[in-house]
Amino acid sequence: MKFAIIGNTDKPALRLTVPKLLERLEGSGAEYMVDRKIVDLLAMGPLAAEKHACGFEQCIERADLLVAFGGDGTILAAARSVGARGTPILGVNLGKLGFLAEVAPEDMQEAIGDILDKKFYVEDRLVLEATSPNLPGQVFHAVNDVVVDKSRSSRVIDIEMHIDGAYAVTYRGDGLIVSTPTGSTAYALSNGGPIVTPPSTVIGITPISPHTLSGRPIIVPDTSSIRIIVQADSEEVLVSADGQMEAFLRPPIEVRVKKAPYTVRLV
Repeated sequence: MKFAIIGNTDKPALRLTVPKLLERLEGSGAEYMVDRKIVDLLAMGPLAAEKHACGFEQCIERADLLVAFGGDGTILAAARSVGARGTPILGVNLGKLGFLAEVAPEDMQEAIGDILDKKFYVEDRLVLEATSPNLPGQVFHAVNDVVVDKSRSSRVIDIEMHIDGAYAVTYRGDGLIVSTPTGSTAYALSNGGPIVTPPSTVIGITPISPHTLSGRPIIVPDTSSIRIIVQADSEEVLVSADGQMEAFLRPPIEVRVKKAPYTVRLV
């Protein structure tokens, strides 16, 4: 098994935790690669750099298992980079909550030992795919959520939603969150959405600050196709995926969200 080690180099704890992992992998004789940015940060010797350093994309392409050091943002970025390759990701939490990066630094050695002994399992997580006629050729992928909101405007917007071709509801408020079960504990949770267990085969739809009593969250099967329409009387609209891929659009706009043809695989 070939490990690839990536991480958020802005996290001070990275300097302390990565060397411990490298020592463990060296002692076991495991094959591994290290993102060149981490190699430079740790000032590894020329021999180590020559043997193990690689560019980020090379690490992603060649790994059998990805070890990502950071918070949930690091895991989300890694998941998008891995895409349909299906490479399992182990998250070591150097952030705060760590819903996705589940292994604490003090448990890392034990976790790696279990992996080397093949005492682990991989959990598949739903990924969303969003497209828009306003953005021809562009495809957004999200492990947590796709969000359509009113951007910098102080005015509420009307968002018309269709499910599997049938009109469902028009939300008036600040926006709309379409979330995976993984993303149910992210932005959707702070807007009153339900907590959904990760293996559930559903998609959550949660309005952001709805200005009507009938604007409630909805849960639909993950086979559903969701069509979101914002009419021309609204101002600029922001479409984002996992809060990291963004597009500012002028209405009228349409966004279509459905299950992606692949999953993210978490160790």
